[in-house]
Amino acid sequence: MNIHKNARLTPLRREEMALSVVEGRLSKADAARTYGVSAKIVTRRVERYTAEGRAGMADRSSRPHVMPGMTGQAVAGRIVALRRQRLTGQHIALEVGVSCATVSRVLKRAGLSRLKDIEPAEPIRRYEREHPGEMIHIDIKKLGRFSQVGHRITGDPQKGKSRGAGWEFVHVCIDDASRIAFSQILPDEKKESAVAFLKAAVAYYAGLGVVIARVMTDNGSCYRSKTFARACHELGLKHVSLNDGWKKFTNSRTVE
Repeated sequence: MNIHKNARLTPLRREEMALSVVEGRLSKADAARTYGVSAKIVTRRVERYTAEGRAGMADRSSRPHVMPGMTGQAVAGRIVALRRQRLTGQHIALEVGVSCATVSRVLKRAGLSRLKDIEPAEPIRRYEREHPGEMIHIDIKKLGRFSQVGHRITGDPQKGKSRGAGWEFVHVCIDDASRIAFSQILPDEKKESAVAFLKAAVAYYAGLGVVIARVMTDNGSCYRSKTFARACHELGLKHVSLNDGWKKFTNSRTVE
């Protein structure tokens, strides 16, 4: 429960105050002085404690029980129905004969303020191989080198730049089922480095008792090279490009 920032008493102290009056230890005037509230507040808390007990000491909503100016259910239902037909707020206001502000309030309560809220969100499509080694994913991340302290420490963007420092190429491999990753920092992203990393990755997983069957990559030039294809053949791996794998996945979902 959120206590109002200006509240003098917590529910526990309200109960303590009400009990002091109910049990006759303090009069309402004395309780008001002791707890720093008005006599009217003391009377209210005593009445609520007598009627409801401890539950009556909690804060209540300040919203009125009756709101004559509130938009009727029939009008609100019509606004929501028109919104589901993908009408804008202005068009709905003209159709129903209410203000745009009224339409906005009704749509906000119904959770339809945005057009994309009208249709349910498409579920996230995930797939995962059942056993480790059935497929590994390989990619390369290009990161800039630092030859000096960066601007976040020096505070000077001009002095914190490492011009001409070169690049580092992080080759990353992740097993589709277990999500166990293996990475190496190599000098470039050429086919020779890609092949060297592929062999290192296969050896790493072999050390874990996992035999690799497939490798999925993007369409980078190093992965489309004959050298990489030959390495996959020698290692007994089936090479799948990212685009081909996604097409097969979406096609299988369509059939289902």
